[in-house]
Amino acid sequence: MPHFLSHAFRAMGSPCCIHLYAESPAHGAEAAQKIEAEVLRLEQKYSRYRDDSLTAAINRAALEAGSIEVDSETAALLDYAHTAWLQSDGLFDITSGLLRRAWNFRTGKIPSQKEIDLLLPHIGWGKLTWHNPKLSFTRRGMELDFGGYVKEYGADCAAAVALQQGIQHGLIELGGDIRVIGPHPDGRPWSVGIRHPRIAGQVLAQIDLASGAIASSGDYERCIEHNGQRYGHVLNPHTGWPVQGLISVSVVADHCLLAGSATTIALLRGDTGTDWLDSLVLPWLAMDMHGTVYGTLAHSVSSADA
Repeated sequence: MPHFLSHAFRAMGSPCCIHLYAESPAHGAEAAQKIEAEVLRLEQKYSRYRDDSLTAAINRAALEAGSIEVDSETAALLDYAHTAWLQSDGLFDITSGLLRRAWNFRTGKIPSQKEIDLLLPHIGWGKLTWHNPKLSFTRRGMELDFGGYVKEYGADCAAAVALQQGIQHGLIELGGDIRVIGPHPDGRPWSVGIRHPRIAGQVLAQIDLASGAIASSGDYERCIEHNGQRYGHVLNPHTGWPVQGLISVSVVADHCLLAGSATTIALLRGDTGTDWLDSLVLPWLAMDMHGTVYGTLAHSVSSADA
């Protein structure tokens, strides 16, 4: 009889949990440790909060409009960022992390247009040069931030480690981004709840997954309420202001990285996000600021919200 194990830890600023079935308690514990170690490796490597991270080294080069050569893993992430930037008409932009200097969601202060305008000239993937393995910055004061997609990439890497450890049945959750290793041993899928963006503690929909991944994002993650208006954490790199339109998006895909970037791009596209999601031919669910629910997963929405 397979041994079931749940292992919780914290990484990338989020609560994380591993659920898996193993041959024995010892096998499960060893696999969980190696999966956690992989997530922590990626946190150390790509965190913008650590002076010893690769992100910090890249940003030191960016500060002086210099160049840096990167390893193959980072090159793949930069290639992905470039593709996502192209496919989103420049909205998915890993140089836009600079906007956090204007937007502090802990203080609840709304920045002035002047504060934002000072940052915008230093934002834009098209303002740097990427030729694998060399990354070059043509403008001083730019910055890269992998935080918009490294957690989802981490979920996929964690699943790969689990499979290497002989785990065939399990689920990995990193801060709400989920990658399924395989169904329960009896073939039952995992039941995954999608958080309601406006009602605390309530699930908007329940999705069954036997494989693949699901990622969700919305203005409920970090926001500022000011004069009756809600300002979410997803910022348009062209304007520097929070996007309006959709307040929650969830996407199902084979890999968490794809699901996560799709949710972000859909939010960034605002009122046209649902049309863009339809073009992907991936299962999805979204709610707009009026409470209207859209998507191919809409049949999974609880009756209280239908």
